Amino acid sequence: MPSTTETIHTVSELTQAARLLLENHLSNIWVQGEISNLSRPSSGHLYFSLKDAKAQIRCALFQNRAWLFRESLRNGQHVLMRGRVSLYEPRGDFQIIAEYLEEAGIGALRQAYDELRFRLEQEGLFALERKQPLPCFPQRIGVITSPSGAAFRDVLTTLRRRFPSLLVLLYPVPVQGAGAGERIAQTIRKASGQRSCDTLLLVRGGGSLEDLWAFNEESVARAIVACTIPLVTGIGHETDVTIADFAADQRAATPTAAAELASPDRLEWLNQIRLLNERLARGLRHRLDTQHQRLNELARRLDRLHPRQRLHDHAQRLDELDQRLLTATRQCLQTATQRLQSLSAHLHALSPLATLNRGYAIARCHPNGQILRRADQASVGSTIDILLGEGHLYCEIQAISALDST
Repeated sequence: MPSTTETIHTVSELTQAARLLLENHLSNIWVQGEISNLSRPSSGHLYFSLKDAKAQIRCALFQNRAWLFRESLRNGQHVLMRGRVSLYEPRGDFQIIAEYLEEAGIGALRQAYDELRFRLEQEGLFALERKQPLPCFPQRIGVITSPSGAAFRDVLTTLRRRFPSLLVLLYPVPVQGAGAGERIAQTIRKASGQRSCDTLLLVRGGGSLEDLWAFNEESVARAIVACTIPLVTGIGHETDVTIADFAADQRAATPTAAAELASPDRLEWLNQIRLLNERLARGLRHRLDTQHQRLNELARRLDRLHPRQRLHDHAQRLDELDQRLLTATRQCLQTATQRLQSLSAHLHALSPLATLNRGYAIARCHPNGQILRRADQASVGSTIDILLGEGHLYCEIQAISALDST
């Protein structure tokens, strides 16, 4: 009998403790072996044993991951399996909860990935010339992802930071598990047909190759290639590259990077606008200064060629000519006056008046004014006019005496 100080466990308590111990210490291990006793129940889960030459262990692959391997697993297949050790409490069975399997030597998923990538690349689906450019200023961005995932929150945070007025339209899809690839392809085709967005983002967080397998399906790649809206992928971490990334118009390393790639940076564009505005202002000022100088030069030329200026020039010329004419006239008048005075003095010297002033007189018949040069030109009793230096004398002839020439 146990002592009173020892704890007595129930079976349930013991199996639960054993399960927790196993899961805490063997939570992520790799095991290699051969598949046997493979079972595919209608629940979608896969059950099998993994064995080698000396032992075997039960394994369970649940439906959320089993869809990746449902058609490829077979009895006798030698595989490399990753999973966590656990205990099935109802039976106390030791088991491994599988998370990923690949064929030993070369991973089945990696081989399928490489084969699909090569085939689609040969078809030209990844050619650069068919890729669409992203719009510089999208009005609305569509996001194809799980609404509950961190990727969507990262995208929203980035878009609000970079361009708060940008509209975001969510296209909710499962991003892993059975049927996720087809749902993603259908949503891409739907968004392309609606054309409610300028750019599409296909994003999800990181994970293993099997976690990201929905983005490696052929239907998704072909839907991306046929999409009429530019599409950017941001799937997993920087080192994760899926078939969807090759098919996309642009590939970003993360969901955050995809949001940055698809959206304009408000602060950067505001700074660019400010710089362009300053350049425009400088250019306008320079152009205005140049045009102002040209306008002034044209105004001066116009003033020189304007009829008013010509009239002013002619008026000035007329004033100059008038002044010159006045000066010439004065000179001519002065010269003529001087000559007249000289001639007048000379004439005066020769004038009979000058002689009269010296005491001589001129006799003229009255009234015809004939100058008398000889005495016999007059008759006794006639009247003669004697012109003196000052005044006239009217005389009647009483006698005539002829000058004796001897």
